[in-house]
Amino acid sequence: MKLRLRTFSFRFAEQVLNSKLSTKQEIESILNDTTIDFSSMSRPAFNTKLDQLFVGRGWDRQPAVFDEPKDPSAKMDFLKDRVGIEVEFGHSSFIGIDLLKFQVASYSGLDKIDVGVYVVTTKEFQKVMKDQFDQKWEGSLSFEKVTRYLPHFKSAIQVPIYVIGLDF
Repeated sequence: MKLRLRTFSFRFAEQVLNSKLSTKQEIESILNDTTIDFSSMSRPAFNTKLDQLFVGRGWDRQPAVFDEPKDPSAKMDFLKDRVGIEVEFGHSSFIGIDLLKFQVASYSGLDKIDVGVYVVTTKEFQKVMKDQFDQKWEGSLSFEKVTRYLPHFKSAIQVPIYVIGLDF
């Protein structure tokens, strides 16, 4: 089964990411990696697989958002070439936390990223995973919800965010 990537550009994120074209292509090639066997991909297994693929390509794993080691929970999933990535296969309530991580990492004197990449699944992906592979993905944050809600955060979220929806 071939994975399709749906995208949404918030605050000209695609243009910023295109200025780092090799990084954008690397992200897309990792998400489309042919070694991913969706028939056995639970949410934790898919997270583990993506972790292996990103780190294997030189991405920093779990970089701290703040420069203070006292808060171990404030971490992005991956960072490279001033591109921060959050992979969110959890509940939709995490959207605010994830978006704020991008905002803080780009401002507040931290200046670690130029663009955030938010990787989520589509409702169709979740349905296929349940119907064809008996994997419980329903209830995960969806691409459709992120693209519907993100414009409402325009006064609070100033950093460009490129949303990638994994779809079949």
